[in-house]
Amino acid sequence: MDQKKTGYFLKQLRNEKKLTQEQLAEKFQITSRTVSRWETGSNMPDISMLLELADFYEVDIREIIDGERKSEQMNEELKETVIKVTDYTETNNARLLKRVRIIGITGVITILIAMVMDAGGLAVSPFWESVKRDLYAWTLGTLIANILYTTGWLKRISEKKDVSRKMRISGVVCAVIVIISLVLQAVL
Repeated sequence: MDQKKTGYFLKQLRNEKKLTQEQLAEKFQITSRTVSRWETGSNMPDISMLLELADFYEVDIREIIDGERKSEQMNEELKETVIKVTDYTETNNARLLKRVRIIGITGVITILIAMVMDAGGLAVSPFWESVKRDLYAWTLGTLIANILYTTGWLKRISEKKDVSRKMRISGVVCAVIVIISLVLQAVL
């Protein structure tokens, strides 16, 4: 798939409808910057958005992907398959979002417990001090996991062939962050 060709085709379709990028963005509840990225080929719409664009422009989804008009129309069977794939993707994304929420809520709870321990002076023994540090480390880990997920780094890492190498690098970075935070806690 040639993203530049696809982007140029999306631009042609928008111009045929006599719409600006802003008007198209408003229609699909996205930013005009997103439309611009599609049209320059630096980014592509996800599958559900491709379906909506194909319906809106009254073209075959394959035409958008190929970046040129075709004479044949998309048959109903293919359209149903794409809809099923879209539903599957949305279900999968909802499940992942639920996991991120759970991790985030766990992080908030652990930071609140650690803050109560600090404020109440409960972490006076070495054991409770260790528990408090573990709570802060867990909170930091949940924050990092959520940042990696929401920025798309987790997806990019898992899509690459050399996942294990990148996961090791991520693990080292996380370990360094935890060590720095523990050192800062010991000093302060």
